[in-house]
Amino acid sequence: MPYVMVQIPKTPAPAAPAPRSVPTSADVARLAGVSRATVSYVLNNTSAVRISEPTRRRVHEAAKELGYVPHAAARSLRAGHSRLVLMPAPSFPVGPLYSQFISELQWALGRLDYTVVQYGTVGVHGDEAARAWAELRPVAVLVPGSGLGPKGVTVLKRSGARAVVTLGPESVEGAHALVMDHEAVGHCAGTHLYARGARRVGVVVPEESGLESFSAPRLRGVRRALDGTDATVTELPLGYEEAAAARLAARWRDLDLDAVFAYNDEYAMLLMRALQDEGVRIPQDTAVIGADDLMLGRLLRPRLSTVHIELPSGRDLAELVDRAVRDPGVAPETHKVLGASVVHRDSS
Repeated sequence: MPYVMVQIPKTPAPAAPAPRSVPTSADVARLAGVSRATVSYVLNNTSAVRISEPTRRRVHEAAKELGYVPHAAARSLRAGHSRLVLMPAPSFPVGPLYSQFISELQWALGRLDYTVVQYGTVGVHGDEAARAWAELRPVAVLVPGSGLGPKGVTVLKRSGARAVVTLGPESVEGAHALVMDHEAVGHCAGTHLYARGARRVGVVVPEESGLESFSAPRLRGVRRALDGTDATVTELPLGYEEAAAARLAARWRDLDLDAVFAYNDEYAMLLMRALQDEGVRIPQDTAVIGADDLMLGRLLRPRLSTVHIELPSGRDLAELVDRAVRDPGVAPETHKVLGASVVHRDSS
């Protein structure tokens, strides 16, 4: 049987789509019907040049339609510095109150045309972490908690950081500081409990790593409030887990405490449930007060007494950063923040 060889022609591969060109400010200017300078003024939020609101809106709509994003590096070259504000990730567990403050701060800095980046350095602390932050050449660094020292501040400034701001229990040489007085939180709680008749006061000290800079001053605040009175203070180490709270509640009657400051609302809720499971009545047997004034505390039964904490305004801190960036030679500012006041409810 004869065989016939048939050659099957190769099907040409489909042509790759031509790469789309990256939109430029000139493209935005053409679509919006304005000059490139106007596009630059609008998208860089330049306040020195007055531009009408309809023109601003046209530029923003054109940029959005084209998918145009300003080039951060080019903008930095024009300004002589970056617009990057670095926020190292906190080394301590972050609660709802602090998260809300950080969100407000990021929004306020964004309104001032800064790019906010949160940065984590696992296993690196203090001045060693400062060197890692400096590699990104931020124009400002906001450091939560403690650990950064004067050497780290110097490293950051030599790398081009115009503003270094710390948020912690004490100031650091060379840096602007928001000093958070957590001792006042404990003092408020201790004063309230004593006024309500408590004389054997327990103070929860979290065992979570990273909370020492908050828990230690709060404990000192309670001791200061009760110093010279007929009241006693008992330190109560507690891990943030149900089993740990149950173990503490199981020996509560042996401790013979008539009140407890539970560090914050989350620890207070954890301990209250364990105490109630043990048959301890609140506040009849033991008064309980937390801190942070979280909404969940109002939903408990009994409703949780708490210390309301007034954190610094994110907008005020953003303006402090902006002032320091504009005038890096200004002397470091130190502001005492963290107002504290008792909110008395059913649990105490």
